[in-house]
Amino acid sequence: MNLKIAVLPGDGIGPEVILQAKKALYAIAEVYNHEFVFEDALMGAVAIDKTGTPLPEQTLNLCLNTDAVLLGAIGDPKYDNNPNAKVRPEQGLLKLRKELGLFANIRPIKPYKALIESSPLKREIIEGADFTIFRELTGGAYFGTKTLNEEGTHASDLCEYTEEEITRIAHLAFKSAQNRRKKLTLVDKANVLETSRLWRKVVQKVSENYPDVVLDFLFVDNAAMQLILNPKQFDVILTENLFGDILSDEASVITGSIGLLPSASLGEKNALFEPIHGSYPQAKGKNIANPIASILAAGMLLEHFGLTKEANVVFAAVKKAIEYKVVTIDLKPDSKFGTNEVGEFVSNFIFSKDDLLYFNNDNVSIGQSTIV
Repeated sequence: MNLKIAVLPGDGIGPEVILQAKKALYAIAEVYNHEFVFEDALMGAVAIDKTGTPLPEQTLNLCLNTDAVLLGAIGDPKYDNNPNAKVRPEQGLLKLRKELGLFANIRPIKPYKALIESSPLKREIIEGADFTIFRELTGGAYFGTKTLNEEGTHASDLCEYTEEEITRIAHLAFKSAQNRRKKLTLVDKANVLETSRLWRKVVQKVSENYPDVVLDFLFVDNAAMQLILNPKQFDVILTENLFGDILSDEASVITGSIGLLPSASLGEKNALFEPIHGSYPQAKGKNIANPIASILAAGMLLEHFGLTKEANVVFAAVKKAIEYKVVTIDLKPDSKFGTNEVGEFVSNFIFSKDDLLYFNNDNVSIGQSTIV
């Protein structure tokens, strides 16, 4: 298969983790005789610094004319800490989602057995948890009309949804549930919000097409609590933009690190793959950022294009790295391995998993093994 992939390394640790994802894809291309052509482009704070805009037209045009987009991370404290900033990195991401029509964000949550103890939650609570969050991505308060009076004392963000916007992601979520454990939970705030009442009405209507899927409902405040109390009750969670943003980050606690969670953002024609973590500027250039979420996002990219066998090899490589404790310090504080070493281990596994049978973490350190 030939794929042209737009690569947006972004800010902070973005370039470091995205490099490891590219290593995995290069290895897959070599082993399975595919051709992946990568073209880098600017987005985020780095794009503002160089062009004055977080999403240059050149970048947007590239993304519109490629098979998929691979994104690192965006964000910079100089914008986060300045409420008066007129241009922000996140504006570029929101515009990209809108222009590409990326209406569905999919975030799988499943803890690794070897990392159960890394989670602040008890083993008996999280062991066996396995669910996916479907977050609507182009509507709601993030995209509604925003106002600020001249005095800067009154602001508003309009939350709007249409039946069509809800219907299209609901169908995706129900189809996913059919291939899983056949349960879908709609998270809303229908006791207060009119948009949530519309969500509930539309999703109930869509559910008639999927009689084999059990549909239930949770208010978002209760859902936030249930994610911590009993995450194993969930199979597929469907929710709107703002709620999905918050809940999926909360769910990262289950896995032990936000550095483990990838995501796919899908539209009718376009697709974008990225880790869910931020740009973590404090770690920039220190070789300590966890690249696993970015590598798993590359696996989701392969899966999206029907390369299931190849995707499973990437997932197996990550699992093996975790089992062998070839991980960054967020997962193992005394780890000898960094961002680059984790990426090298994964790509070497893809090339020849049998070569790793000799590996013994107790007597391997950075610079002393062929994996680095």
